[in-house]
Amino acid sequence: MIGNLTPMNPVPTPPPPSRVRKQAGQLVPRETFEDKSWVSPVAYQKFKRLFDLVGALTLSIFLVPIIAIVAVLVRLTSRGPAFYTQTRLGQFGQPFVIYKIRTMYNKCEATSGVRWSTKGDRRVTPLGKILRKLHIDEFPQLLNIIKGEMSLVGPRPERPEFFPILNQTVPNYPQRLIVKPGVTGLAQAYLPPDESLDTVRRKQIYDLHYIRTFSFLLDLRLIIMTAIQAAGVPHTLARIGLRMPHPNTIEPRQIDRSAQPAPQTSKSSELGPRPI
Repeated sequence: MIGNLTPMNPVPTPPPPSRVRKQAGQLVPRETFEDKSWVSPVAYQKFKRLFDLVGALTLSIFLVPIIAIVAVLVRLTSRGPAFYTQTRLGQFGQPFVIYKIRTMYNKCEATSGVRWSTKGDRRVTPLGKILRKLHIDEFPQLLNIIKGEMSLVGPRPERPEFFPILNQTVPNYPQRLIVKPGVTGLAQAYLPPDESLDTVRRKQIYDLHYIRTFSFLLDLRLIIMTAIQAAGVPHTLARIGLRMPHPNTIEPRQIDRSAQPAPQTSKSSELGPRPI
């Protein structure tokens, strides 16, 4: 039985994963990305790749030992490999293989089907709960950044199995693919994991806001915000301390303009439950 986007709203059965991987690059027409007015016009766009590469290599010095220790703990506490890979949609809808530390019981989708993870998901191992809370399971994605498939900051990458239904129900959903997906992002830092289509729509508002306003300073603040929130600092305190925008300044602006791109002269205004 395939999982649901919400407990009461069944999702059409996704095609087999092998077929999805083969057709993933055809999910979004190329003309979708021809309108550049969605993207922040700042010069930082040209240097974002350098920022990602330097940042990922620097973080690797400190995080690789942690990844190695956690990998051993995963192997000792549950059956199966320490790492797992999964197909996600990258920039312009191109599929790529994402790397993560395994936080669920091995091959759990064989019985549960393809579905998002929800609060209290029994498929998550005891150790996996801790790794998810601290975002340690995301550390191997530094390799995706070094390979140029992801960015340090951007919309979270979605599984191609869920893209068709989200494309039909979330306004301007393909526009989040204009930029590279990120390990963290505005939506991830501000909002909890999705549990319904309504929460996906809300995260889309934050993703589009980021795409239209990202800069070096915003990326740096979001990385710091993600780290200190994982360490236990309350969101409100982290947001105020880093002088991040208030949610009320993001959502109304996006809601009013979500149906159409902003003019190219504009320099301001203007992502379901966590996948396994």
